[in-house]
Amino acid sequence: MGISNLSVFQALKTKMQWHQERQGVLSQNVANADTPGYMGRDLKAPVFADSLDKATSVKPVQLAVTEPGHMRASSNGAFGMDRKAGSFEVTPDDNTVVLEEQMMKVTANQMDYQAAATLYSRGLGLLKTAIGRS
Repeated sequence: MGISNLSVFQALKTKMQWHQERQGVLSQNVANADTPGYMGRDLKAPVFADSLDKATSVKPVQLAVTEPGHMRASSNGAFGMDRKAGSFEVTPDDNTVVLEEQMMKVTANQMDYQAAATLYSRGLGLLKTAIGRS
């Protein structure tokens, strides 16, 4: 088991990926601040309690696909379904884009990403120190 497979590091990686994808959605909001009829969007925050439960629970049995014709593929692009950016759900804002609010979200997002990245790197540093590598 690699160090990056520890549940704490997986949660931090997921959080950093979420912040990266959110930054893209927020930048689209800023870019379209003057577009008529454009509704601002934001990413639904991941629930880390669910990922912790998944990490600690027994994994379900998966069916093996021996031939492509044996199983139907699900359609992810159905009309009316929530859109996704990467693996995170995009939800529409109730209001049109307010540039000041979007810039505050961008700044908060950057700070949260930096905090997660710092925790990740310091955690790796502690593990390296514990095993005798500097």
